[in-house]
Amino acid sequence: MKKIALVNQRYGLEVNGGSEYYTRLIAERLTGEYQVDVITTKAMDYTTWENSYTADEEDINGVHVRRFPVEKCRSKDFNQYNGDYLAKLSAGQADESAEKVWFEKQGPYSPAAVEYIRSHKDEYDAFIFVTYLYYLTVMGMPEVAEKSVFIPTAHEEPFIHFRSFERIFRLPKAYIFLTDEEKALVQGLFSTQNIPCKVMGTGVDVPCEPDEKAFREKYGITDDYIIYVGRIDEGKDCPMLFRYFMEYKKRRPESSLKLVLMGKPVCEIPKHSDILSLGFVSEEDKFSGISGAKALVLPSKFESLSISVLEAMTLSVPVIVNGICEVLKGHCLKSNGGLYYMNYFEFEGILDYIFSHPAEYSAMRSNAKEYIDKNYRWEVIMKNFKEVIDSI
Repeated sequence: MKKIALVNQRYGLEVNGGSEYYTRLIAERLTGEYQVDVITTKAMDYTTWENSYTADEEDINGVHVRRFPVEKCRSKDFNQYNGDYLAKLSAGQADESAEKVWFEKQGPYSPAAVEYIRSHKDEYDAFIFVTYLYYLTVMGMPEVAEKSVFIPTAHEEPFIHFRSFERIFRLPKAYIFLTDEEKALVQGLFSTQNIPCKVMGTGVDVPCEPDEKAFREKYGITDDYIIYVGRIDEGKDCPMLFRYFMEYKKRRPESSLKLVLMGKPVCEIPKHSDILSLGFVSEEDKFSGISGAKALVLPSKFESLSISVLEAMTLSVPVIVNGICEVLKGHCLKSNGGLYYMNYFEFEGILDYIFSHPAEYSAMRSNAKEYIDKNYRWEVIMKNFKEVIDSI
């Protein structure tokens, strides 16, 4: 049986993050065809990279996980350094040596993980690096480029214009892109058309029967609500969502609509009677909460796929997304199962529309589910995955 490794900065049932969750979904489904290791760190919190896991190795749902210590937590001056360097970058002053410092300051700084990749590369038939931005990919992939598959989860943001990535993105033996928009971005920026690739997203599983009634009773929710699922932080433009929602409530005082938040808060959440923050919830509560929502809302400008959007659509729940993000906008245009906004008044118009056009809203629900059934079936995705790995 061939042996493969997936490399990601964090891994675990407790880890709340898009690329991390995606890595786990893929790793668990590859165990039937391959001997699967995950190479990761002992960090659980991406804001500090503090070592939280104690075991060097453990098995999780059939996947062997190898954890390596983070030598330095995220640098206390990282935000300042980041701001200064992005200013230089926008002025056309890219500097690869300064970027090397950036990667180390951002973290997770784990030379031991990179050394393991270097010294054990002959034991593996392929290395799959998931997400482009972190130390393990930047330092690890050059060590095993000839047997690497790269899943960059890339989107338009300042960091992708680092000079370092002009080299990194030309290294892998094959690519897996999550969307057509990601493929176009990467090939346009780095001229990687000669590197074999496949476009495939992720399958979507609902591991339980959603129970909207039990969810509402547990959390005391009786009114209509829209829901946000994921990290609650500035990077996801959550503060903008809060501002828009509170403005909507101010302009529509008769509305009893609630905004329900699921996920770990990293930024401040306004104290407002109609904003309900539930924190990190169980999978049962997550899917039950999504199924009862009028819509799932995602304000992020930067997404490479968005599993929460796909989960909502699986449950026939329309989505409301930031149209600045080409990937999220693409989901809406290709499915007719969601709507996108570019400013507050479009956000307001969407909410008014879904409450005043019941027939169109019902069609959106059906369209969302049909989009998932056609494009995000696990059996097709894993067949494509196997073809990419075996080609190496």
